[in-house]
Amino acid sequence: MAAERPEPLRSTQVQFLTVAEVASMMRVSKMTVYRLVHSGELPAARVGRSFRVPQRAVEDYLRNAYFDAG
Repeated sequence: MAAERPEPLRSTQVQFLTVAEVASMMRVSKMTVYRLVHSGELPAARVGRSFRVPQRAVEDYLRNAYFDAG
């Protein structure tokens, strides 16, 4: 009985961003991104000593951050 191979990731499945890329997109400091990751407000995967944030998570976070000030 052969072991099942995991399905290979397609480039359309998940796009990961570095903390610096997220900070640039959000126009905040890298420290702010680290705070969001550590507080759990922004999900991230740890790769060695650095974090990678799914692009979709950043888009969702920004979409949910809007509020009506009027």
